Amino acid sequence: MTMGNDLRRAVRGRVLVAGDEGFEQAGRPWNLMVEQPVLAVVEAEDADDVAALVRHARLAGLTVSAQPNGHGATGDTEGVILLRTGRLGGVEVRPQARTARVGAGVKWGEALAASSPYGLTGLAGSSPAPSVVGYTLGGGLSWFGRRHGLAANSVRAFEVVDAEGDRTRVSADSDAELFWALRGGGGDFALVTAMEFDLHPAPLLYGGRMLWPADRAPEVLAAFREVTAEAPEELSLWFTLLDFPPLPFLPDLLRGRSLVAMDVTFLGEAGEGQALMRRFDKIDGLVADTRRPMPVAELGDICAEPTDPSPALGHAELLTDLDDTVASTLSGPIAPLLSLQIRHLGGALARPVPGGGACGHLAEPYVLYMLGMTPVPELAAGVDARQKEIARTLVPYTSGHKPYTFLGLGERAAAVFPGDVLARLRDIKRARDPRGVFRSNYPVLG
Repeated sequence: MTMGNDLRRAVRGRVLVAGDEGFEQAGRPWNLMVEQPVLAVVEAEDADDVAALVRHARLAGLTVSAQPNGHGATGDTEGVILLRTGRLGGVEVRPQARTARVGAGVKWGEALAASSPYGLTGLAGSSPAPSVVGYTLGGGLSWFGRRHGLAANSVRAFEVVDAEGDRTRVSADSDAELFWALRGGGGDFALVTAMEFDLHPAPLLYGGRMLWPADRAPEVLAAFREVTAEAPEELSLWFTLLDFPPLPFLPDLLRGRSLVAMDVTFLGEAGEGQALMRRFDKIDGLVADTRRPMPVAELGDICAEPTDPSPALGHAELLTDLDDTVASTLSGPIAPLLSLQIRHLGGALARPVPGGGACGHLAEPYVLYMLGMTPVPELAAGVDARQKEIARTLVPYTSGHKPYTFLGLGERAAAVFPGDVLARLRDIKRARDPRGVFRSNYPVLG
């Protein structure tokens, strides 16, 4: 009780410790498979409250880990104060300057809804549920990355609380070293309370999903390889194998079926997007097609990923090639996995950015992501084994690196960065947070 009382005196937001009603629920991460033991949960009211918490933690020799809703949680939180930043809201769009400012608790769905009426977009990923700030601290692999690069390199400034508990604004001019680290190096160096970033033109957007029975997967993947070999940077294609269980709440189209999907966005006229997709229109057996001109605010509808927490295991690999051997391995079947996805990278993602952040660039042309649902613990072993089996088969065709936001349970930040970048991040961590007040999901010193 002393811990709870001390925290309640230090901050204005809600404080929960073991024994309090709602404590276990408040500490749960997005991935319900992850056990996340914490010392306390603090729901900060605002940036001043965050600063007060950090000062308290520093003086008490405690560690703080920030999560809006727990995407990317690893369970490495024993003895940690879990900071929930969901109340740090607010989206301010400045259409003339093509910039936006968001609080640390703002989700991508909110940000896109605010920018869409102006024909502008941030560099969002597939789901509206993750926070803009957390996604961006990990680099941010967007639907529009082929045209505009990693989201972290579109950041203009961060509003942070440093390890001393002081609020400050970090930009290339005010603190170039910390600004570099925060753009893709994760949340190990300061607690971000708000962020300003560039918006990009998206007055016209064409996108959607095509679905076929899974036996069409080899033909769809062959078309995917052909189109991505020549695709303009405005076109992004994701190939996905799906294996749905026969659950009653699933729609008839999906329930108990194995399918192959081609997801697409195109920054331009619908007619031009349709022409670029003509190769897929020749594949027989199409069972659904949601492609249409669409506002950016509806970007999350393409993949229609769940927006509620659930238990799952994910595994990613960056592919150096997608030749016949790789294509044969990745054409299915995938059971007991729910999905196996190949995203086309390249374009601006592959180009080094002068003055860019720690996220760097992605030289590999494709990223593979495998996901398995684990509603009961007994299923986890089979999912893990299948993911590792596929990964082992692909070793000659993978780089060994991972995008930060695609790291899985048991993986480390060292898998993300080249040696010199990791060493620089570790030096910054030691200099800026020598007492270890902050712990990110994947600590750079881990």
